[in-house]
Amino acid sequence: MTIFKKIIDHEIPADIVYEDDLCLAFRDINPQAPVHVLVIPKKEITAVDALTETDKDLVGHIFLVLQKLAKELGLSDGFRVVTNNGLAAGQTVPHLHFHLLGGRAMGWPPG
Repeated sequence: MTIFKKIIDHEIPADIVYEDDLCLAFRDINPQAPVHVLVIPKKEITAVDALTETDKDLVGHIFLVLQKLAKELGLSDGFRVVTNNGLAAGQTVPHLHFHLLGGRAMGWPPG
């Protein structure tokens, strides 16, 4: 069981900013920007490369939640959405998650 599953099950505390029947969003404990929220599906999916055709509505829903949260969190000047796939890309928790980052200028290229 991952730490994200424990957060979904409310077994460990998190600063939750949004929750519905499909996903949950909470503030990152090691923020990389003034606003750094993780949005995770409640369905246990390990990474982007584990998505299937049946997950397309879920992923679309998550992106609409990201949009809603960006507005609610005052990111009108712009924001970045990041997901990592695999250890070499920096994925440290084997549960699909999206980082919503904003509140400062983002450099390019990332990483």
